[in-house]
Amino acid sequence: MGVGSPRFLNWREQTGGRNSPGRRAENKTAAPVSVSVSQYWEGNDGPWSSFAIQVGKQAQDLRVFPSTASPNTWVVYGEGCPRDAPSNCADSRGGTFNKNSSLTWIPNSIFELGVEENLDYDVFGDFGFDTVTLGWQGSNGPSVEHSVVAGIADTTLTWLGVLGLNPRPTNFSTFPNSPQPSLVQLLKTQNSIPSLSWAYTAGAPYRLNKVFGSLTLGGYDQARFSRPSGAAQDLTFPFYTDISRDLLVGISSIKTSNTTSSESESVLLKDGIFALIDSTVPHLWLPQSVCEAFEDAFGLTWNSTSELYTLNATQHSTLSKLNPSVTFELSPELPISGGNSISIAFPYSAFDLNVSWPYAKDTTRYFPLKRASNDTQYTLGRTFLQEAYLIADYERQNFSVWPCRWDPDTTNENIIPILSKDAQTNNSNSDGKDGNNSNSHSSQSSSSHGLSAGAIAGIVIGAVAIIAAIAAWLFWRRRKSKSEASELEGNQVNVARAHKSTTPTPAEASQDLGVVEAPTNDRQFAHPQDEVQGFKLAHGGELDSSPRHELVGQDGFPLYNAQKGWGTGIEGLYEADGRNISIHEADAGEKATGPQEMPTPYTGLVQKFTHDQTPAATAGPVPVWSDTPSESAGVDR
Repeated sequence: MGVGSPRFLNWREQTGGRNSPGRRAENKTAAPVSVSVSQYWEGNDGPWSSFAIQVGKQAQDLRVFPSTASPNTWVVYGEGCPRDAPSNCADSRGGTFNKNSSLTWIPNSIFELGVEENLDYDVFGDFGFDTVTLGWQGSNGPSVEHSVVAGIADTTLTWLGVLGLNPRPTNFSTFPNSPQPSLVQLLKTQNSIPSLSWAYTAGAPYRLNKVFGSLTLGGYDQARFSRPSGAAQDLTFPFYTDISRDLLVGISSIKTSNTTSSESESVLLKDGIFALIDSTVPHLWLPQSVCEAFEDAFGLTWNSTSELYTLNATQHSTLSKLNPSVTFELSPELPISGGNSISIAFPYSAFDLNVSWPYAKDTTRYFPLKRASNDTQYTLGRTFLQEAYLIADYERQNFSVWPCRWDPDTTNENIIPILSKDAQTNNSNSDGKDGNNSNSHSSQSSSSHGLSAGAIAGIVIGAVAIIAAIAAWLFWRRRKSKSEASELEGNQVNVARAHKSTTPTPAEASQDLGVVEAPTNDRQFAHPQDEVQGFKLAHGGELDSSPRHELVGQDGFPLYNAQKGWGTGIEGLYEADGRNISIHEADAGEKATGPQEMPTPYTGLVQKFTHDQTPAATAGPVPVWSDTPSESAGVDR
């Protein structure tokens, strides 16, 4: 199947959909989900390969970028296209979401998005709950109900909405002690994917015939990456202890060759650093000394106004002809020990990107490099994932990074599942190793150990003996029945006709059971329904007998709580962070000129978290969306 075609690996057949009568047994292992690309190259800092989702009912088609940091889905509101935005703003942002058109939208409140704060992004979202479906309408992609969704109007952090891949739950102060599960966790809970894992590469428009991105939930695409012969074939990176920086890698060196300053190899990074892989942002955030080394090698100039390395036509032409390469050497630890490292090379084309409004009035070429002010900002963004394939396994708390594979077979999917730790424990075919390597991934196609010839012969002989015994017993029973029938013939016919049964009819029996009376010719007796242990039905299912919570203003809609302890070794919550918000209140005579403010069900109350992550609420006016880009929004911070 070609890249871009919807493919969901028989999800409907595997699960029957949520709450479907035809759903198979829960112990049936689900297949991975290969999320459909939108077949668009877009973004105001790309181009990037986007993916298709639907939000709400009636469903609204949207295009989004995967975020390895966020646990939630972000959608762009119409307020994200102010009056001074380009005329095609809504479409260029992957489509905008109208929550009032969704039949299943349930409001929450306004919170900070809680990611990229270390990069000085303070972006708020209008949080709520809605149905999220993967793929375009009609593609039969898996769907989750009551998933956390945030509406955004910001124009600087991300131009399109995002699909959150982090499976950790979110804790809202509006629902104390009730963590809300992530999209990936909901998919796993309803048996739509086999495990809390995913694999992603951003795609490369400069490779082959424009290779789209690839996103697999619950597995990985073996056709999209390769393992260099000199690298350890089972190389994995453990999750970092700080859950907000779990995908942390050691960069031991960065080298380049054939640059504007030298044809020989140049070292851009000498002393190793640790950096976070984060697809939410496009840039490479590196130490200033490394950025200065890039400046010398590539002839770059820092634009302090846009805070970007913009390129003019002459610079672009020179670099395109030279086509310098940049090689990153990654390792789980620094300094490198035992040869545990992997090298990933980038052609200049990977850094040949365009930036547009609001960063520039007209489309401008730029080099996706950012100056980090401290080590918490060291980040390998989406640019890095053009040439790197990332596999993350949250149940085994590790991930792997491999160079992308570029050959004609790259677009021929070869999806391999990553089994859950629970399923792996019960699977005798599994080797029980780390589920993040091709030679140790728990695949459903694993070969089994055959029975010996002696065992097979014993089974056959035993089966034949049992069949013979059953046949003999049936023959004897039949002859005995005929003998008894001949003796009773003629003596009991009249007695049988005269006898009146005292057995109650189904309708009479139902009166004792306290059920609605059924017609007497209905031969099905009514029985009290068995209650499944741990579940209680009340306007929908409650998970694990947890207390039932209802949203303010909603009639009996239950919340689906994240499972206690997850059963996967994952600890810690992703908290919707919050800070004191600087609010401008208009004087009585001041006339408002901006768009309508974003509604919240809690008028005059802004929900937030304090810095010690203790839920709190601050009274005050609700922040409004401005149609004028803020100074801190990215153009001139």
